[in-house]
Amino acid sequence: MQRPVRKRKAPRMHASGGYAASLLAALPPVGAEPPAPRPEHPALAWARSGAMALTGRADEPPRLAPAPLAACAAAALDALRTLAPASGLAAAGADGPELDGAALLGERAAYLGLARRGSVSPGGSCRLLRAADGWIAASLPREDDRALIPAWLADGEDAASDPWTAVASRVAERQTADVVARARLLGLAVAEAGAAAGEAPPWFRAAARGAPRIAPRESAPLVLDLSALWAGPLCARLLALAGARVVKVESVGRPDGARSGPPAFYEALNAGKPSVALDLRTPEGLACLRRLLARADAVIESARPRALAQLGIDAEALVGERPGLVWVSITGYGRREPEGNWVAFGDDAAAATGLAAATGDPDAPLFCGDAIADPLTGLHAALAALAHLRAGEGALLELALHDVTAHCLALGDAREGARVDARDGGFEIVAGRERAAARPPRAVLPAGAARPLGADTAAVLAELGLRC
Repeated sequence: MQRPVRKRKAPRMHASGGYAASLLAALPPVGAEPPAPRPEHPALAWARSGAMALTGRADEPPRLAPAPLAACAAAALDALRTLAPASGLAAAGADGPELDGAALLGERAAYLGLARRGSVSPGGSCRLLRAADGWIAASLPREDDRALIPAWLADGEDAASDPWTAVASRVAERQTADVVARARLLGLAVAEAGAAAGEAPPWFRAAARGAPRIAPRESAPLVLDLSALWAGPLCARLLALAGARVVKVESVGRPDGARSGPPAFYEALNAGKPSVALDLRTPEGLACLRRLLARADAVIESARPRALAQLGIDAEALVGERPGLVWVSITGYGRREPEGNWVAFGDDAAAATGLAAATGDPDAPLFCGDAIADPLTGLHAALAALAHLRAGEGALLELALHDVTAHCLALGDAREGARVDARDGGFEIVAGRERAAARPPRAVLPAGAARPLGADTAAVLAELGLRC
């Protein structure tokens, strides 16, 4: 079932500073002044983001986003900078004098060489499929996911030779609610890709509050990055650039899946993080993880709540026990039941908000950007985490891929007053008297090397005085 978002409105945010101020107003006060507004039409931020080049059909001009997504990303980074003004957040990136929050939306595509593909996500693992009464977004990125196709669609035939053709034909015969419900029971990332409706959720929730930190820190806060793939590691990378000491913690049996992807993108997200690897299948490994958690100032994780519960880790209890602990929980749809058990990736979670329907035509939704819910959520998560760390307020912060995207989508239609023109073999956006070329995706995070799995386990444990 699609979760509701607010009805479409005329754009209310032509300056990212307004959104930055609203983000900071929702967080603990730390004495930071909101950044100066960026007086630009949101379509111009979309043009420079690189995500526009990933939006629409391959044989048509790229499409404008139906919401100020790039302006929201730029504003979130602007707000983050106000909390850490003299930090690596202002360091030179690969293509400009400073980091560009809008360009973070297209960074993965720059490393993977992705392009727009209409109803197929730029990364290829998610498809928009017509069901008997609507549309769904289905992500099948792993071999294990594709092996579940017969069980999902109640069909005993082996679809391994051409899984997407088989899935499309079977989905077309079924109702969206049934297709989505069966997929979620099996742990597949499938969502209804209908229109947006209803009220937008807040961009974050404090699922639990802990006691505030009293004693000032004598050193940089210690952040444990237990997350994987994109949103969580991006959050941790931004915190590291803001001055935190970030340690990446992985299971030797199931390390971050992004390690098997393009090395350059993995390094962009994880450069500079010492790597700790633990065998979480053993009591000794779990005990070591708990000792690490007891020393952390902040924890970032992207697991479903029941996965942590199976390890005997209770985030809410830990926040209550350790004054000032900031726990960032990044999920697809939140921690509450039943949504807490739903699997999601950036493409299908964004489509579930109504973004694909709003981007496409009346009879066919289209993908907007590349897994855009991931970088949007990573940026917002970093801001929420740093504000709570700066204020010394302990909290379990809940950020969902779906909710962050739905929150931005509800800000209004960013296409109003803008158009796309062909120019010099490419495309440009015209908004009033302003023009901007639609830029290709580009790398913007400062370059650096990522550490091999477990390379720093002994050193980190020794430094923290932990025996495992």
